Amino acid sequence: MAVKKDMWSYVVPSCCGKGTEPSKPKKVVSKQSSFQRLSVSDLSNPSLTLSEDLSISLAGSNLHVFTLQELKLITQSFSSSNFLGEGGFGPVHKGFIDDKLRPGLKAQPVAVKLLDLDGLQGHREWLTEVIFLGQLRHPHLVKLIGYCCEDEHRLLVYEYMPRGSLENQLFRRYSVSLPWSARMKIALGAAKGLAFLHEAEKPVIYRDFKASNILLDSDYTAKLSDFGLAKDGPEGDDTHVSTRVMGTQGYAAPEYIMTGHLTAMSDVYSFGVVLLELLTGRKSVDKARPAREQKLAEWAKPMLRDPRKLGRIMDPRLEGQYSEAGARKAAELAHQCLSHRPKGRPAMRTVVETLEPLQDFDDLPVGTFVFTFPTDGDLSKKGEARESDKPKEAKRERGHHQHHNQRRHRRSSPKSAIHSDTALGHRSHRHGLGSPLHQKG
Repeated sequence: MAVKKDMWSYVVPSCCGKGTEPSKPKKVVSKQSSFQRLSVSDLSNPSLTLSEDLSISLAGSNLHVFTLQELKLITQSFSSSNFLGEGGFGPVHKGFIDDKLRPGLKAQPVAVKLLDLDGLQGHREWLTEVIFLGQLRHPHLVKLIGYCCEDEHRLLVYEYMPRGSLENQLFRRYSVSLPWSARMKIALGAAKGLAFLHEAEKPVIYRDFKASNILLDSDYTAKLSDFGLAKDGPEGDDTHVSTRVMGTQGYAAPEYIMTGHLTAMSDVYSFGVVLLELLTGRKSVDKARPAREQKLAEWAKPMLRDPRKLGRIMDPRLEGQYSEAGARKAAELAHQCLSHRPKGRPAMRTVVETLEPLQDFDDLPVGTFVFTFPTDGDLSKKGEARESDKPKEAKRERGHHQHHNQRRHRRSSPKSAIHSDTALGHRSHRHGLGSPLHQKG
């Protein structure tokens, strides 16, 4: 999307200057609810003077306006050794802000995202991210520290998330499998982030909820990132927002793909797909699998309500170390979220309430059961002892329990592991982030 330079400087304060802080006094805003949140749609009205309103909003959110030179300094000129990954927006580099860079800005590691002018996203997505994350604060939304806008350069500075994305943690071929407790914690955190957006005074539809947009802190706290495709929700009597169909294949709700009608329930469907990924260890779309298994939601949904079939589709890398009761409840929730009828899906607040009890289940197996076959010598000695000391009925009872344990072991510890056939590196989802499924007009 082309944006004229003079219009750009009109919309965003200091955008095409040297990237310095606004000279006018900042209005201190103690609470988010104390000011009217700007809408991205406001920017499309050329009759409005938004520069002052946007400046006040950003100042109230304590965003820092960085210079390009400052960001080069903290990333060592965007060194390849600091490269973290690349998506549809552009490359991301790690940097470190020391306490001397800005008064009041604490020393901390950061992630610096640079807009690729030839990439899939553009100026509007950059501005959307600044507006939403500049005004929205929540423990499960990634924190935007500041931005840079000099000449044609557009950069965003975030808090650094040491475990990267859920996509990398879940699908990397050569890595330790995410434990069950971490998966449920991630699901709950991401659900809380979506619920916050949907329940805001001015609701927000995320529109691109997927594994690569869920970032993880060192303790597996999930935070939503990449708000470039987010939209303000319907207002008044409106039931939906009509937009171009944008998002990522495999996650987008079917009614949104067909009609372009966007609602909060579109996000709920996408959440159901991610919950399926956490349960099965499979990607939303995997072209390397047989044709009927390539689209995860279509393949897995019919098996979610059958406990016997559910056991077969659970991630083999868990090696049976998961709560069976919790898995059944999570699978039922995923089934509801994936309903083809938007009204049949639960609200995100209901999703949060369903996931909260799944954080602590007492039927989680402790260690993998291993059955040791006795040697011939042991059998003969034990046989003599049983003949002299144990009645025949006790032998039959013991044999029954032994057979039961063997069956349980075979069920919970599959011999073969099924995993992604392609090792995902940081660059693997370059063309997935914010890529259009279908564009109208």
